[in-house]
Amino acid sequence: MDGFQTILKFFMNQKTAIGYSFMALLTMGGERVFSIVAFRCPCSDENFRYGLVFLFSPAFVLLVIGYFLNSKTWKLFTGCWVNPRKIFCRGNGCHYFYAFGQITLNALVAPVMWLSVALLNGTFYECAMSGLKNPAYLHAVCHTKSAKCFEELHKVACDKSSMPFSESDELKRTLQAQSQILGWCVIVTTALLSLLTTCCASCQSKVSHLQLMFWRVYAEKEKEQLEQIFQLYATKLSERNLKCFFENKEPEAIPLPALQAWEEASQLYSFSSSKQHYSTIHRLVEEGQKENNEERETMVGLADRREIP
Repeated sequence: MDGFQTILKFFMNQKTAIGYSFMALLTMGGERVFSIVAFRCPCSDENFRYGLVFLFSPAFVLLVIGYFLNSKTWKLFTGCWVNPRKIFCRGNGCHYFYAFGQITLNALVAPVMWLSVALLNGTFYECAMSGLKNPAYLHAVCHTKSAKCFEELHKVACDKSSMPFSESDELKRTLQAQSQILGWCVIVTTALLSLLTTCCASCQSKVSHLQLMFWRVYAEKEKEQLEQIFQLYATKLSERNLKCFFENKEPEAIPLPALQAWEEASQLYSFSSSKQHYSTIHRLVEEGQKENNEERETMVGLADRREIP
């Protein structure tokens, strides 16, 4: 039992790395499925557009999905059309751009993985670049080949050109090599940018490393317990409402946060070195929830007992 708990604890501590590894495997599998099942290079003047669509469209879709699945996105933008001050609150526009930058960096993980895997495989790039009609590019690729290379480069990806097999094979290897070089450039650049971003964030951190670790653990625990509290109170409220509806009884009071408290608790939190609060809810609890001028308290079912004529 102790050994099982040790293994479970190890996987829980490494869940970020495991999640990224699982995402990488899914990306590799998805790319292979696209290459084998869906991708058919037309071997015509449409090669360039067709290859680029398969190379960048899934990356864009993954980027959009990354924005959708990040809860910070909806914390940042929910209600911003009605109340623009929610984004640029108290004249602190830099906090908005900083938060949006963090969301974007998280959303870029899957698209970068897709581009890296697709470029390392070389299928999409080979089709796209074989259809490029730029004279400088054609001269760079075909300068040691026969004259047919300039006319039939778009057929190389499908092995339908009338060039000698040695030239056709060499051209395919050249295009695949270019694709793989770009793929490794994307990987190395991403790794360096990730390292520099992490180092800059650590160097400018307002808290120590141990306190930052505590902060991350607290945020995770608060998120888990918040979901449990949502389930508990939603269940209690729904049971009470249904029971009162069918039995025609007066509802008992179930205290819930005021509308202003919900609004404040939904905002993204920025750490302040003067007050050690680890979340927006922590700050609200420590400083006290601001009372709304129009609504002092939300008591579902007891807020207004007057009958509507």
